[in-house]
Amino acid sequence: MDLSIWFLIGAILVFFMQGGFAVLESGLTRAKNAGNIIMKNLMDFCIGTIMFVFLGAGLLLGEDAFMGLIGKPTLGIFTDFGNYDWSGFFFNLVFCATAATIVSGAMAERTKFLSYCIYSAIISLVVYPIEAHWVWGPDGWLTAKGYIDFAGSSVIHMVGGVTSLIGAAILGPRLGKYGIDPKTGKKVSRAIPGHNLVIAALGCFLLWFCWYGFNGAAASSVENLGAILVNTTIAPAAATVAVMLFTWIKNGKPDVSMSLNGSLAGLVAITAPCSSVDALGALIIGLVAGILVDIVVEVVDKKFHIDDPVGAIAVHGANGLWGTLAVGLFATDSIPDAVSGVTGDAAKGLFYGGGWGQLGIQALGVLAILVWTVVTMTIVFFIIKKTVGLRVTAEEEIIGLDITEHALPSAYGGFIFAPDALDYTSSELARYEAPNVDVPVEAAVTVESTAKKGAKITKVTVLTNPQKYAQLATALDGIGITGITVTNVHGYGMQKGNTTIYRGVKVETKLLPKIQVDIVICKVPTDLLVKTVQDALYTGKIGDGKIFISDVEDVVKVRTGESGYDALQDE
Repeated sequence: MDLSIWFLIGAILVFFMQGGFAVLESGLTRAKNAGNIIMKNLMDFCIGTIMFVFLGAGLLLGEDAFMGLIGKPTLGIFTDFGNYDWSGFFFNLVFCATAATIVSGAMAERTKFLSYCIYSAIISLVVYPIEAHWVWGPDGWLTAKGYIDFAGSSVIHMVGGVTSLIGAAILGPRLGKYGIDPKTGKKVSRAIPGHNLVIAALGCFLLWFCWYGFNGAAASSVENLGAILVNTTIAPAAATVAVMLFTWIKNGKPDVSMSLNGSLAGLVAITAPCSSVDALGALIIGLVAGILVDIVVEVVDKKFHIDDPVGAIAVHGANGLWGTLAVGLFATDSIPDAVSGVTGDAAKGLFYGGGWGQLGIQALGVLAILVWTVVTMTIVFFIIKKTVGLRVTAEEEIIGLDITEHALPSAYGGFIFAPDALDYTSSELARYEAPNVDVPVEAAVTVESTAKKGAKITKVTVLTNPQKYAQLATALDGIGITGITVTNVHGYGMQKGNTTIYRGVKVETKLLPKIQVDIVICKVPTDLLVKTVQDALYTGKIGDGKIFISDVEDVVKVRTGESGYDALQDE
C-alpha cells in the first residue's frame, strides 16, 4: 500500500469532520439556530484556509526562527508553487480547521456571527500554528524533548476545549439556562434540550468514521496503521459503554446524548497515544474517558455555571488533557513502529516499566500549551467583547440567530416549532431592548372584549408572535397566573404576511406562525391581566398581538368534580 496516497485520503476524511461537527452541534442545540450553526462550521474552514495560506502555514511549517518556538513565515505557496509541499500544507490545513470549529458548539446560540468569524480567524492565523509548531513543526522544542501527541489530543482538542471554556465563561450562559431554586435560594441549572438527536447521532457516526483518517493518516507503515485503527476503535467503544453504564446507574436510565459525547470523548483521548499504546491501554484510556466526560459536563454546568450546549469543554478539553497524559502511563514499545519518546527510543509509560520520564515531559508539554492558549485567547475574547461585542442582544437570542443574523426564517422550511418553554429571570429580560416609539401602548395592542361586566369566570386569549412567549410567560408568572394553554397557530392581519429574502429572491409568506395563549381566571382581576399582557408584548410595531376577553359559563375539574371558582384554585 502506498502510504503517501493514504496520507492524503486521511486528510480528506479530516476535512469531512466539518460536516460531522455541523450536524452534531445543530442537533444538540435549538432549531431556531440551526442555520447559524451550519454557517459557522462552513465559514471557520473557509476563513481559516485564507488565514493559514497567508501566515498560519509559515508559523507552523516554516524553518525555526527562535529556539523551536515559532516557524519563519513564508509565502512559498505563491512564490514557489511548483516546489511547494502541497501534501504537507493540505494535511496541516484540515487539522487547523478542526481546532477552530470545536469552539462553535460551546458558544452556540448567543454569539455574534461577526465575532465568531474574527476569533476563528485568529485561531487559524496565530494561536494554533504556533503551539502546533512546538510539536509538529521542524525541530519544534517539545518534539526535541520527546513529547508525544501523535494526532492532536493536546495540539488540537485540548486547545479547542480550553478556548471553549474561556469563551463560554466570558460570553455568559444562554438566557433561561440558570435560575434560582425557590426552596434553597441557590442557583440551579436548567436543561435546554437539543432539537434533533437523530442528526446529532449522525454527526457522531460521521466524526467516528472520519477519525480513522484523523488518527491514521500519519501512520508510518501498514502494520502501524492497523494498530492505530484498532486503538481508534477500542477506546471510543469502551468510553461509550462506560458512560452508558455510569449514567444508567446514576440517573436510573442510560443517557442518549451523553453516550454520544462518550464516543467522542474516547476518540479524543486516544488521539495522542493511538500509535503508542496496546489494546489494553486503549481500553483503559477509553473507560476513563467515558466516566470523565460525564463528570466534567456536570461540574462545568452545575458547579461553575458555565453553559456549554454540546459538551465541548468536557469532550475536547478534559479528554484532550487526559489522552495526552495517558501516553506517559500506557506507552509501550510493542506496537509496530512505535513513536520515539523522551529516551530517543520507542516510548514506554509508567505502567509499562518506563518510569516517570515520559509522563513528566507530557505534563510539561500540556502545561506549556495550556498557558499559551489561556493567555492568547483570553486577550482575544476580551478585545472582541470591548470592541465589536461578543454577544447578541437578548431580543436576538430569544428570537433566534437564524432570522436575526442571517435573515433566514428557519433552517426547516415548512415546519413550525414550539416556542422556548423557559422561565427567564427579570434581570435576563431587562436585557431585552425594546425600541423607543411614539405610538402609545393602547394603540399598539388591540383589546377586543365580549365579556359581560362582572363575569365570575373569564377567559383571556392572547394572539402574538412565538418569539414573545418568553417575556409573556414571565410576566404572567409575576401576577400569580398558575396555568396557561399554548397552541401553535397560523394567521395574518391587515398586512397579509411579510416578505423575506432567500438566495436573493423575495419570499412572500402570507400565513405567519403565531401562538395562542389561553388563560382562564377567576381570582386575578381581568384589568390587571390585560395590563400585564400589554406591557409584556408592547413594542409599538405592527404584530404586537391581540387580546380577546370573553365570559366562561362554568369550569369543572375532572379529577375532583369541583366547579366554578374552586375548580380554578391550586391545591
